Amino acid sequence: MKTALILGVTGQDGAYLAHLLLGKGYRVVGSSRDAQMANTSRLERLGIAGEVEVVSLAPNDFRSVLKVVSGVKPDEIYNLAGQTSVGLSFEQPVECMESIAGGTLNLLEVIRYLGAPVRLFNAGSSECFGDTGQEPANEDTPFKPRSPYAVAKATAFWQVANYREAYGLFACTGILANHESPLRPNRFVTQKIIQGVKAIAAGKQEKLVLGNLDIWRDWGWAPEYVEAMYRMVRQDEKPKDFLIASGQTHSLGQLVNIAFEMAGLNAEDWIEVSGDFMRPSDLSYSAMNPAKMATEFNWKPASGLRDIVTKMYCDKLF
Repeated sequence: MKTALILGVTGQDGAYLAHLLLGKGYRVVGSSRDAQMANTSRLERLGIAGEVEVVSLAPNDFRSVLKVVSGVKPDEIYNLAGQTSVGLSFEQPVECMESIAGGTLNLLEVIRYLGAPVRLFNAGSSECFGDTGQEPANEDTPFKPRSPYAVAKATAFWQVANYREAYGLFACTGILANHESPLRPNRFVTQKIIQGVKAIAAGKQEKLVLGNLDIWRDWGWAPEYVEAMYRMVRQDEKPKDFLIASGQTHSLGQLVNIAFEMAGLNAEDWIEVSGDFMRPSDLSYSAMNPAKMATEFNWKPASGLRDIVTKMYCDKLF
């Protein structure tokens, strides 16, 4: 039985990944800053809360990381912890850098120090590419981060690459495009839209207030993306970094329209745009080319934007 340690197991990706690995016969240990106070609601929704061992771990504390890794003795580590919101990173840039870059560095240094044959997956972000224009980014596209979150993720990416090359660690980064599910918290715009439309349809809300609707993103379905993470960790050859995305770009306005269609409503009648939700800097257009992932792992997501919005609106977990 292989053992996987998932940092950030109580989040969307951590919960779906734990579900996937348990189904493959893994022992799954997940970390939270305080195991006794951990919000395990997502694990409970997936019916696996009783099967995941949750331990306390502070990623930005080297001793805490060392204690847990040496005690758990994992075969694989999935680093999904750290701040996850681009918008929040503008409000808390120091915490963002420490939780993402600092936590990743501690993991790498602990693995190097222990000399353990651990395979590490690090969750990167397509936000690191910045505004791509009409030319889709791939693994060779230079980073141009435009938010504290993207800067922190870019830093962690290069830390992983450095330790892989300098010390021979099996460490790789999956550069993840936006990916959604009903397990997303309401602070994410996709979930805010879904829940707002439902509330309007139920007569409990009068308007859905949003920021810029003319931003374009590559949106995917989270359960499919954790499968890509697993395949990256199990690659037989020298570890490499991959872009995990759908290859399809849509505007936030299109997503909003689909959500209102689900409720039988016209979006224009219920939307209000407010400058309060505009970021200091934002990406106008983000396009991804995941061809390398498709070629080397035969991985290609099956869910398009309409599928994703429909499943979120109907609260379908898979």
